[in-house]
Amino acid sequence: MLRYLSDILSGDFDVIDLIIYVSSMAFVVFCATPLHEFAHALIAVKLGDDTPRLRGRLTINPMAHIDKRGALMIFLFGFGYAKPVEVRMRKFKKPKRDMALVALAGPVCNVLQAFVFMFIYNALKYASVNVGNVMLVYMSFFFYYAAIINTNLAVFNLLPIPPLDGSRLATALLPAKYYYKIMQYERYIMIGLFVLLFTGILSTPLSILSNLVISLLNSVTEIPFTMIG
Repeated sequence: MLRYLSDILSGDFDVIDLIIYVSSMAFVVFCATPLHEFAHALIAVKLGDDTPRLRGRLTINPMAHIDKRGALMIFLFGFGYAKPVEVRMRKFKKPKRDMALVALAGPVCNVLQAFVFMFIYNALKYASVNVGNVMLVYMSFFFYYAAIINTNLAVFNLLPIPPLDGSRLATALLPAKYYYKIMQYERYIMIGLFVLLFTGILSTPLSILSNLVISLLNSVTEIPFTMIG
């Protein structure tokens, strides 16, 4: 989004492309991130912790999951988060392992969504070439952007920073006293994270990693259409 804001200020931007991009971000915020959090909740419940269900998080209703700051970050940077699902580690049979599985569920859900969207993108791209319909091209852009943002969310959420999923993965590696000490500074960490994204110090390496994942997903999902010519 910051790239588009720069283009707008310079007078060099494509209105339709911008509309498609913003629409794909809204789609991710209201559809993809709820699935991300639902995946956390579902795995937690399956592993023995009923807290997500009791807190109303075992749902795909976006209003139960959207975090205003996290959604704003998605619109501004393409990276962000939703409201973390509350879980009680002590309710798991194997606390550290199960917490790691719950933490991974969200990013894995995003990667799976990105895979599906990249497949649709390649299908529409193939169809547009053979049919010559410009609307198919615009639709393909929508799913391409949706795949990119989902990949961004997966990569971003694996950072070992609260309240991101990577911080929960850290519980499987760090002693509890160190983890809770880090959590005390969550608000300040998030401010620092926002600054790092805004300046590009963090968003640049994250984008490089996301692009590698997107390239891999694209290479895999375009195989069927390459085979049929």
